[in-house]
Amino acid sequence: MAENIKLEIVTPEKSVVSEEAKIVMAPGTLGEFGVLSGHTPFMTGLKLGTVRYVDTAGKERFVFVSGGFAEALPDRVTILAESAERRKDIDIERALAAKARAEDRLSKAGDDDVDFTRARAALTRAIMRIRLAETPRV
Repeated sequence: MAENIKLEIVTPEKSVVSEEAKIVMAPGTLGEFGVLSGHTPFMTGLKLGTVRYVDTAGKERFVFVSGGFAEALPDRVTILAESAERRKDIDIERALAAKARAEDRLSKAGDDDVDFTRARAALTRAIMRIRLAETPRV
């Protein structure tokens, strides 16, 4: 039977996850990667997306991350994320409001006061958070 690995997901503000996992999958900048116990050490950047892991009880868990870095070692995965939220903690109303604000900013074509790059990034984050929160739980 394979050993578990320690998963740590932290942001500048708090620790989001600190538990044992059977497998961890994350959105690397070069593509999604998976880590099992005994994995070869590596570091990579993370892109906006979902970290998925299987806890020791065999239940799949989800955490939204918006960028950062991941370090995989044979016995642990450490994720330093710009921001992170467990699926169960996503405030859907807040995400919907963020989506509406971003869409409003993007609709103001030609307005010099609008940073379209930031507005597009905010829209993408909001949409991904909403999708994750609305995904049926199995």
